[in-house]
Amino acid sequence: MASTQFIAFSVVTIILPTLTMAAEHIVRDDKGWTANFNYTTWASGKVFRVGDTLVFKYQPPHNIYKVDGNGFKNCVASGKKWYVYGFGKHCSELGQKLVINVEAEAPAPTPIPNAANGFAASGYQIIVASVAGMIMI
Repeated sequence: MASTQFIAFSVVTIILPTLTMAAEHIVRDDKGWTANFNYTTWASGKVFRVGDTLVFKYQPPHNIYKVDGNGFKNCVASGKKWYVYGFGKHCSELGQKLVINVEAEAPAPTPIPNAANGFAASGYQIIVASVAGMIMI
């Protein structure tokens, strides 16, 4: 039983920090995916990384297509990291399209060495060790 708890503890300590590093980006924030808006301005200054999620809020019959560079330029639905609205002239005339640059995963933070405590100096590690101690009791 103790080995099962140790395995569960190990999985949580490895996977949990990775999951918390991904970000969710709601396209156009609370206004949603609509026409007549400058999505380039919305995306500027934001950092998109591998593992992040884009959320497009809209009501049917509206839609979203992931396209390649040619599809983005010509407002034709097909394949990559560009997004267009696929109905009528919302894309070509009303600017309902979004392009983002996705960067590599965020680098892991460099641990701060502490000669007195070494590995246990991190607050996260202390919390995890406390939780593990409670699980094993």
